Amino acid sequence: MKKFIQKKLKNQRGMTLIELLAVIVIIAIIAAIAIPAIGNIIQNSREDALVSDAQNVLAAANVYFAENGSESTFTHENANLTDYLESIGEITSFTVTKASPNTIDFTGTAGNLTFQGEDETAAILSENGRDALAEVAPAAGDGN
Repeated sequence: MKKFIQKKLKNQRGMTLIELLAVIVIIAIIAAIAIPAIGNIIQNSREDALVSDAQNVLAAANVYFAENGSESTFTHENANLTDYLESIGEITSFTVTKASPNTIDFTGTAGNLTFQGEDETAAILSENGRDALAEVAPAAGDGN
């Protein structure tokens, strides 16, 4: 049995150069298709996280308005922001206006892109998700 296996292994040959190149080309084609798709998935998740951050700010504003009935706005400049919100995530600025329902105007970053939302409610953000975001054009001279 041992001699039989040794004889079979001696007669075995490796892959030819052409076969090896064909395998490499197939792997390269698969990678060329997959990498842009993965990039889009990552950017979409960043935009979804920005929407979630805005929803968290709206929820914190609801608590703020309940405790401070006379106030009509809740902004990123509030001195006691941490009493209501642990982190604003990737939102760079926001203003929540007391209304029925409350609305938020915000600007934030998702990856290397900047987005804004205007007069968004919790229902609109939940229903539209990242479609509620509007991309902000980079300022002149930013080099983007």
